[in-house]
Amino acid sequence: MKSAAFWRTTEAGKIQCELCPHHCVIAEKKTGLCGIRRVVDGSLVAAGYGLLSSLHDDPIEKKPLFHFHPGSAIFSIGGWGCNFACRFCQNWQISQAVNAQAQSFRPDEVVQAARDQDSPGIAYTYNEPLINYEFVKDCAQLARSRGLFNVLVTNGFVEEKPAAELLPLIDALNIDIKSMEEAFYKQQCRGALAPVLRFACQAVAVGRHVEITNLLIPGLNDGAEQVGQVSAWMAANLGRLTPLHLSAYHPEYKMDIPSTPTAVLERAFARCKRDLAYVYMGNVLTSAGQNTLCPKCAQELIVRQGYTTRIVGIVNGACRQCGRPADVVM
Repeated sequence: MKSAAFWRTTEAGKIQCELCPHHCVIAEKKTGLCGIRRVVDGSLVAAGYGLLSSLHDDPIEKKPLFHFHPGSAIFSIGGWGCNFACRFCQNWQISQAVNAQAQSFRPDEVVQAARDQDSPGIAYTYNEPLINYEFVKDCAQLARSRGLFNVLVTNGFVEEKPAAELLPLIDALNIDIKSMEEAFYKQQCRGALAPVLRFACQAVAVGRHVEITNLLIPGLNDGAEQVGQVSAWMAANLGRLTPLHLSAYHPEYKMDIPSTPTAVLERAFARCKRDLAYVYMGNVLTSAGQNTLCPKCAQELIVRQGYTTRIVGIVNGACRQCGRPADVVM
């Protein structure tokens, strides 16, 4: 088995994982909350190394990333397990389960599969990729050496040291900020907010491309003041040019609250536009909140219909009409 990184033996002789802020103390033959970091013969191993639940070629907009190689398709992989237990999880079949008999892949096989698909990069997504830290890092190192970029779609719940070692290999991230209230994270996700915000700042500080997703759940985190806290925090800490994706919730897993009304997203969109240059709406059928407009002259830069993307107003990395830089990685 692959040895895990970031753990220690406590004074009491217990094994404690230090990858994420849960700092699970794990008994022999047991796993941490994530379900895939296991103690075997007194050592922590990455029991989920190479076990994949999903391999797909996806539009990069599905991650969602709207300002990073728009219109491209990216080879996307997912594993098993998660260090959160969100009651509304949209991928609970793989995040809240571990299939130890799933097909196993080596990093070179993943990179070759991406190259076979003519993908410009690899996205680590679907479940929480950071719990499979060792496999993601090995894949990312090899992908980078082969000229591919790396994308991380994550809940951001990780400690600073492992993040510092991985982020140089990552080119772009979509990070979930589920709410700006610690109580929401504790009650709905079995997690905490502060480490997520720290990680988002850490990623921006080292120059990674970052976009944020906020899933709006009626009655829990969709109030105008609640949503405004997200956009205001982003503007102050990540920069007002950081894209925000407001996503509609649909009943799933342990939550049966009715789906987010389009009107709620539209109100949140208007509120967040006061703080941020780029705000989008997802998981909803609407023509608004899809296209990328120049913040200076409102020229359409990128037009989207579903996952069909057309770059219409960017010339040499700038707005065709006014010449302002387009804030898009091409």
